[in-house]
Amino acid sequence: MNATPIQPNPRKTTSIRRLGPVDIAALRTAVLEIPEAVWDAENADKPNRFEALDKTRHVVFRFVSNFQDWRDSYDRPLWAQWRELLEPVLAQAVRPYGYANAAFPRVMLARMAPGGVIKPHRDANPAAKWPHKVHVPLITNERVTFFVDGVGYHFVEGEAVEVSNMAVHAVENAGDSDRIHLIFEYYDRDQPEPDWLPRR
Repeated sequence: MNATPIQPNPRKTTSIRRLGPVDIAALRTAVLEIPEAVWDAENADKPNRFEALDKTRHVVFRFVSNFQDWRDSYDRPLWAQWRELLEPVLAQAVRPYGYANAAFPRVMLARMAPGGVIKPHRDANPAAKWPHKVHVPLITNERVTFFVDGVGYHFVEGEAVEVSNMAVHAVENAGDSDRIHLIFEYYDRDQPEPDWLPRR
């Protein structure tokens, strides 16, 4: 058993980091056209079944192969269809990091209905401790609040924001319309890997 403590990536934010505006127009239009049947089918088959997510629905495009290691990830069926729309948004969102050799192990849409909540939690699995966790709101309202260690933030449509998934975080949609975010993870392949990660 590995005795080295599992420490998160020191490059990750400890609260939030606003990354700046992103052109979401084409992606937002396409997301608004997703049929309810597709949301239902993708959500029923999603690999991210965590109790804290409550009734939030997801369309998952990429995901980690196991919850121990972010270096192994795979494309889900809709990635090929959505890639051309997603990649420009991902690229714009992560430009402030300046990583020359990077990867996106998890990419998904998350849809929270009016009155929805994501319960306070930390992302506990080792595969979540290294990549940056980034949100890009595609559809939101003024009464959606993202909490990090009890501090509430509002993220506007088209602004990329890194959030601390190592802190206790939660979300509530107190408005009367859906909140849909593009959520993804991002890491630098050239960054030295932590001592606690299994060698291979």
